[in-house]
Amino acid sequence: MSDLPRHTVARTARLASLPIGIAGRTALGLGKRLGGKPAEVVLSEAQRRTADQLFKVLGELKGGAMKFGQALSIFEAALPEHLAGPYRATLTKLQDSAPPMSADRVHKVLDRELGPHWRRRLRNFDDEPAASASIGQVHRAQWPGGREVAVKIQYPGAAEALRSDLNQIALLSRLFTTWMPGLEVKPLVAELKARIGEELDYSLEAEAQERFATAYDGDADFAIPHVRLHTQHVLVTDWLDGTPLSQVIAHGTQEERDRAGLLFVRFLFSGPARAGLLHADPHPGNYRITPDGRLGVLDFGLVARLPGGFPPQIGRLLRIGLNGDAENILEGLRAEGFVKPHIDLDADELYSYLQPFTEPARHETFQFSREWMRSQFQRITDVRSTSAKTAFKLNLPPSYALIHRVWSGGIGVLAQLGTEAPFRAEFERWLPGFTDEPVIGASDGQASPAPTP
Repeated sequence: MSDLPRHTVARTARLASLPIGIAGRTALGLGKRLGGKPAEVVLSEAQRRTADQLFKVLGELKGGAMKFGQALSIFEAALPEHLAGPYRATLTKLQDSAPPMSADRVHKVLDRELGPHWRRRLRNFDDEPAASASIGQVHRAQWPGGREVAVKIQYPGAAEALRSDLNQIALLSRLFTTWMPGLEVKPLVAELKARIGEELDYSLEAEAQERFATAYDGDADFAIPHVRLHTQHVLVTDWLDGTPLSQVIAHGTQEERDRAGLLFVRFLFSGPARAGLLHADPHPGNYRITPDGRLGVLDFGLVARLPGGFPPQIGRLLRIGLNGDAENILEGLRAEGFVKPHIDLDADELYSYLQPFTEPARHETFQFSREWMRSQFQRITDVRSTSAKTAFKLNLPPSYALIHRVWSGGIGVLAQLGTEAPFRAEFERWLPGFTDEPVIGASDGQASPAPTP
């Protein structure tokens, strides 16, 4: 039976407290301005206090609040440094932790899902969770034969909590735009709500994870745990040791961050060709650097199914963009549905808007940075700029929604890492249409040797 009724009031009250708090800060800010304090100082202080309350509330909740916080944390690199600095640790915490479920309730879930004798298969089960996140938590155990396994257990009432939290967050969109002007909250929440069913069914996740694990089995660069057992609400996989990518972001050397970022891009770009799937949840909590230096990947609850690899139109349009053919870019985007037929758009303005996004493919090597990402975010969210007006006229076709999420989220992670790497070579290898050469493995979804850095 769901535990939601006992906690719904408290959860909703915490989220509902956010706009009340911002109203108080607005009144306080008005008083300070009347008292002679500069407007920009008052705004900065209000933003800082808003962020403090925002992350405190999100960090205390699971469900949709936690899921939203994880999605938001990817774009930490776009924040002005005076806001990002003090809250970077809190944003990172949102990527891979949440308040745990009690041992008694964990045992009840396992009894229901696996039967009363589940300890015969999950030996030395550790009641203390090794990790907890938005809709479930992970425990360590041993599979028969001694293999270490991760037991992922979904919280009872997760579906109701997700929907309740996301509905509430959608109503609070004004709060987030006050904290970070230009942030589009409603489309992000709408996408999370649309994917609830996929992420809640661990059977779908098991199928996707095993396809990845098989395609990358024995790979020199990547480690993906195999699936041992699953139900709709419990998933047992091989255990994966490693250093979380968030720690590489915070403490890694430049060489470590360069290699991690390159492998991160290589995995995302190679997935459709090698496994017929795109890992579509690219926040740092889903990645580890294993003791032998490989990139370990976790959490396959959200994937895009691309059995033929990436759509070749992406590579072709990127190549046309590099060649500077503005008219053909406009026509290509119209054909794919990014520009609706009735929208009047200047080709040269569109080309100018898109140029920074092609930079990583324009050079043999490219370095992402927080400064670069902040400049791009400001460029497309300043309502007075031509770029913002151009962005407003563009449309995102549903078939590209998850690809767009991976592309934009991946850039956020690379900016946090500050990675410098030969990204153009990865485009050439894995993006159909970028060159005339066929992408290895795209036609049959079979594994192909990945180049080493």
